[in-house]
Amino acid sequence: MTHSALVIDLRGHRIESLDDFWDAVAEPCGLPDWFGRNLDAWSDTIQGRGISDLIDQHDTLIIHIDRTGMFAGSPADARALADIFDGEQNRLVLHTPDG
Repeated sequence: MTHSALVIDLRGHRIESLDDFWDAVAEPCGLPDWFGRNLDAWSDTIQGRGISDLIDQHDTLIIHIDRTGMFAGSPADARALADIFDGEQNRLVLHTPDG
């Protein structure tokens, strides 16, 4: 079996809130219209699988995002979201934007 990764590059996207994050990942992650747009639903999607056919087709989910907006500093929503990623099967990679 070949290892495959779904890589979503959100660098350059303005992510100021969890709603912005859900908007940004919905299409590239193949989230269904009924996706709950909350941390529990995201955890079920990336850890339990069975919600997004696209994510389920890959062994690994990697999301690249700028360390700006809600990911600048250490706001509670960003920490809670980052904690859902296990760092192995699901990775959130924060980048310092070129400036």
